[in-house]
Amino acid sequence: HEILGVLGELALAMEKLPSWAAPQPVKKNLLTMRDEAYICPEPLGVVLIIGAWNYPFVLVMQPLVGAIAAGNAVVVKPSEVSANTAQLVADLLPQYLDRELYPVITGGVPETTELLTQRFDHILYTGNSTVGKIVMAAAAKHLTPVTLELGGKSPCYIDKDCDLAVACRRITWGKYMNCGQTCIAPDYILCDPSIQDKVVENIKATLQEFYGADVKSSPDYERIINKRHFKRILGLLEGQKIAHGGETDEASCFIAPTILTDVSPESKVMEEEIFGPVLPIVTVKSVDKAIEFINRREKPLALYVFSNNKKV
Repeated sequence: HEILGVLGELALAMEKLPSWAAPQPVKKNLLTMRDEAYICPEPLGVVLIIGAWNYPFVLVMQPLVGAIAAGNAVVVKPSEVSANTAQLVADLLPQYLDRELYPVITGGVPETTELLTQRFDHILYTGNSTVGKIVMAAAAKHLTPVTLELGGKSPCYIDKDCDLAVACRRITWGKYMNCGQTCIAPDYILCDPSIQDKVVENIKATLQEFYGADVKSSPDYERIINKRHFKRILGLLEGQKIAHGGETDEASCFIAPTILTDVSPESKVMEEEIFGPVLPIVTVKSVDKAIEFINRREKPLALYVFSNNKKV
């Protein structure tokens, strides 16, 4: 999936680059009526790309394609958490690109911290909000523009009148793909109390179809990236009512697809982005209550609505 995404980005850039790079005529006014007025795109200069670990190839390569297409030099910093892919990028890029114009910097926090003291013409960062604030603060010292692709708790609202089988199938795919380690993965479900049990049963049936009876041995089910994140996610399960799943194995960083029911909005699992295969269900009495619930919280990265009512 990651390679297909990069190939698509390459094809798009190659097709559109002539028009992207061409001067764009603009409407004249009294001051410019005797002039030739146009906007001419120019490279920014040197760009820093700091990648993420959950899709470590595409989240470096896609912005790299755009930065090169725009004529920039690029410093590439893959995530040290996905060390194997970081090393692969470090080994491959110099074979095809000028290593002085497109260097790859491996390493962890010290290396990234040192990079952020340097002056760049643009910084692209993908990751969590905590580090995003650090990146933005460092960029502000040089008035460097930034592009931050951060996370959030993306809600799913399931209306009573929708096709539950279709809704739950789509939520299951989006939630448990890559073991829940996707920035726009559904984070939690909002639904009426009367359909909560049906939602659970539909998701359980879809999990059986996707991963079989023994999910741990399924070739299609991934693992948590490392033990630190494994323990973090495990902590979110404390005191929760587990309607399905909950099995874990620290040695292999395995956490089974898990569904939580009757979740309190004030619980720990509802305070931070889960970024794992744990799906809480919070019951609400109406769509208005769901909207009110979402609006009280930090703005999510995505919102998923399943309803046959177009007014919803």
